[in-house]
Amino acid sequence: MSKNQSNDSTSTDGIHQWKKNAPYKIHDTGKDFKVRYEASCHCGKVTYQLSREAPLDSKLCHCTTCQTQHAAPFQWAAIFHKDDINFTKGHHDLEWYDPTDNPIMDEGRNMILLFPTLVHFKNEQEKKNFKPRCHMFYGQRVMDIPDGLPKWSGLNNSSDLIEDSPPEKVVELERQRVKEQDEASKKDKEESKK
Repeated sequence: MSKNQSNDSTSTDGIHQWKKNAPYKIHDTGKDFKVRYEASCHCGKVTYQLSREAPLDSKLCHCTTCQTQHAAPFQWAAIFHKDDINFTKGHHDLEWYDPTDNPIMDEGRNMILLFPTLVHFKNEQEKKNFKPRCHMFYGQRVMDIPDGLPKWSGLNNSSDLIEDSPPEKVVELERQRVKEQDEASKKDKEESKK
């Protein structure tokens, strides 16, 4: 077996290599990883921390896959970089998606999609940081949600806006979200200086 083949994901070594890379590698907290949130699966067997103050994005997905996977009309998801997560317990027992199990997150090439309901928020502001910014695959919805958030027919910013989502309102909502996030970040920095 060549050196390149030994790193192949089908080799015995390659099967377990993923556990040593982000998001599964262990960070040195305090030094290169500032803990902002703690989270766990429902039973507590798997625990993890998040270092980013707010997700890169937070959305409500109405696609039929999410409806089936979560046995719900939609799912709330937050997106983070893989390096923003630090598992503290149970991560070596994680398995790839099995539709009969309860997932705690989904992993892409550079990002993870996690479920905010598993994050242990300490206050209302922390929960606000995860507030959904839009609906995706709204055409597949089971129920109408008149919340004023942008509603996309497919992926956000890559499909048509539908329902109560005039483009000028979408722009204004994004400006307001950025303003609130900046104010919360400024307040957080001031409090950390005390």
